[in-house]
Amino acid sequence: MCYSSVMVNEEQLESNEATAHAAAKLASPAAARNFMLAGKAIFTLVSQRTGTRYTFKVSHKAANDQYGESWMVSYLTGPDNWSNYSYIGQIVNGPKGLFFRTTKASKLTMASAPVAGFNWAFSRINLGQDTPNMEVWHAGKCGRCGRMLTVPSSIEMGLGPECASKGF
Repeated sequence: MCYSSVMVNEEQLESNEATAHAAAKLASPAAARNFMLAGKAIFTLVSQRTGTRYTFKVSHKAANDQYGESWMVSYLTGPDNWSNYSYIGQIVNGPKGLFFRTTKASKLTMASAPVAGFNWAFSRINLGQDTPNMEVWHAGKCGRCGRMLTVPSSIEMGLGPECASKGF
């Protein structure tokens, strides 16, 4: 991935309230990982080679008596950017750390382009590696609480100041 600085500037934010809800490219593998695992992340993976893009939602699920901590991954499959998501798998903690897997309930197979793209990107990002020719863009909402981001540094991280201070 060619990570670059945030694609929103302060003048845009001050001059047009609509751009305060601007999406931003996440600037590093660490920023992308923190955002993806924050709890309520909505982001798009964009291929720089083909222009193909896939939008995902990753929601945190706390551990319970039956299952350990996990993150449910869904893929945008319809016209409503906030509610038309289909479950594709989960991120779980294994002996070698976090990894993505499909389950019986997954709507797509590991061989499908969106799932394969997510798996490839998350595997690299989780290890702190760049994702060549792929960008990660968040939707302008805090990855942890879902509130609209308005502060340039928060837009850059994909996390509001209070949520960023909570860590993982």
